[in-house]
Amino acid sequence: GAEVVFSVDCTKLKDYFLPEKREFDCIYFNFPHCGRKAGVVKNRELLAHFFRSSAEVLTEEGEVHVALCNGQGGTPADQPRREWHNSWQIVAVAAGAGFILSNVHPFKAETISGYKCTGYRSQDKSFCVEGALNHVFRRSLPPPCFKPTICKLQLEGQKVSFQVPQVLVDKINRGFLELNSNHPVRTVKEKLTAELSQAFLVQNLDHCLSLLHQGHLDSVCHSNIFWISLSPEETPSTEEMSNGLANAAFFPHVDFCKDTDEAGSVTVREGCHISEQYYLRPSLLPDVQAVIQKGAFLPGTLHVLSGPVFRKCRIAPYSMPVFHEVVFACAVTRGTENGCIQTLVNGIKTSVRSLHQTVSGLKLSIHLQEATSFGTTELSDFAAFESQLSKIQYFICMDVDTPDSCEKSCCVGIIRAARYELVSTELVVVFASLNLDLLTMLICGIADWRMLWTSDTRFLCQFSRELRLFKIFSLYPPSYEHDVSFWLPDGEQFNEVTFHTIARQVSGETVVSIQLIDSFQQPETGRKSLCYRLTFQSCDRALSRQEVAEMQLLFRKEINQCLGVTLR
Repeated sequence: GAEVVFSVDCTKLKDYFLPEKREFDCIYFNFPHCGRKAGVVKNRELLAHFFRSSAEVLTEEGEVHVALCNGQGGTPADQPRREWHNSWQIVAVAAGAGFILSNVHPFKAETISGYKCTGYRSQDKSFCVEGALNHVFRRSLPPPCFKPTICKLQLEGQKVSFQVPQVLVDKINRGFLELNSNHPVRTVKEKLTAELSQAFLVQNLDHCLSLLHQGHLDSVCHSNIFWISLSPEETPSTEEMSNGLANAAFFPHVDFCKDTDEAGSVTVREGCHISEQYYLRPSLLPDVQAVIQKGAFLPGTLHVLSGPVFRKCRIAPYSMPVFHEVVFACAVTRGTENGCIQTLVNGIKTSVRSLHQTVSGLKLSIHLQEATSFGTTELSDFAAFESQLSKIQYFICMDVDTPDSCEKSCCVGIIRAARYELVSTELVVVFASLNLDLLTMLICGIADWRMLWTSDTRFLCQFSRELRLFKIFSLYPPSYEHDVSFWLPDGEQFNEVTFHTIARQVSGETVVSIQLIDSFQQPETGRKSLCYRLTFQSCDRALSRQEVAEMQLLFRKEINQCLGVTLR
């Protein structure tokens, strides 16, 4: 009862079907080939045209199935795997049409009723399909379009506005910790709090947190901070309201304000009487001190503060420019702080181990490690930054597997005790700070921190207020390498953190690695040249070769303008 159409050009599918018949749920292409001794380049071109054609006639939730002989696809599923340049590079080719690989499994001709393998050199002779694979593709989210986001709020009795740093536009006001959120980060926080509530009286203080902090950070490297340029509020016109309202980020006491230019340094417009420098909060620990100073700290009660924090950092697997922090703080009588620390740690250990075992069925190693046992070079960006903020007694560590199959101790939190005279001379405040994002990754088997921030519903639909092992929906995403070489400006220090932050911004967080591969200094002039290799790869959407090339060009332009380097 099926309609069969012959002589269909797979690169022009919409030409063969009326508009009302173009909504296909599945498109199958078994063993595509240009014919005769066509090389891999021509067959890649065939696939590229086919995928673009399929995108025009496929439903939003539809699938494209492509069967290839063993080794042709160029993915790790091929055994043995061909060299990349000698394969059809099917995942990268499909990405050019907006598709991601969602599944790959053996092609078994015997399971298809009436199917017969023919076509070997146009003879009535089957060709070898042993080890052949069926590749299943689905549509990806389109490339993101990040527009400037403006916020306004009340500071020192004055309404001011600021432009959100471009690298954070898609991460501001996501509401992961809100009551109606199903995000796994919130679930981990709720499970931790529930476990600790069995040993402490718990009070949540999230409502009193400020997005901005002010003042000078003597112990913290200023290049690691997102400094904010404040401007006095101006009433937006009707046209500006209609054009820009969608780009406003809303927080408690934050409204819409018209666009202002983003500045790299801290400046305040004439007429704005704010005396201190402001920055996006890099930690919630200062908020603990603010609560204590206000006298809102109840002795014996475990106070819980949580929210996103923001830090400029280098690009690395567990290095995040924004993550959700939770702080548990309790004031106890001096001399009993060690007992409080032990109770707090035991509650955290019990909760995390239970969650991990429920999700993966495996036991997890989580332990305390004295801060003095860590060398400076061994600290992760998270741990190193916390060390700058305050003196740490213990790191909370979990053992994780690294990409090179080695086991490594990963810091997910810190413990310290401090005496605050404003509470009482007889009281000591004990607090634990945890990186909720990193904890969630390790518990749910999420290898890439960027996945926590994806807008793709295929991520969040896996978690309905219950934690489970994450199932990857974009397999073997293609990666692309580009090198950039430049002369450093004379007499100026090169800021590598800023260099990495620019890469994050222009690529939309698709740069996963930056490696210094060469350094050269001219003997005659003393001029220094650096060469870096950037690796681009997306964890949740299609990333094409052309898109990456455009990002690389923009990156070159930005580092020239922002860092004053001379491109080579």
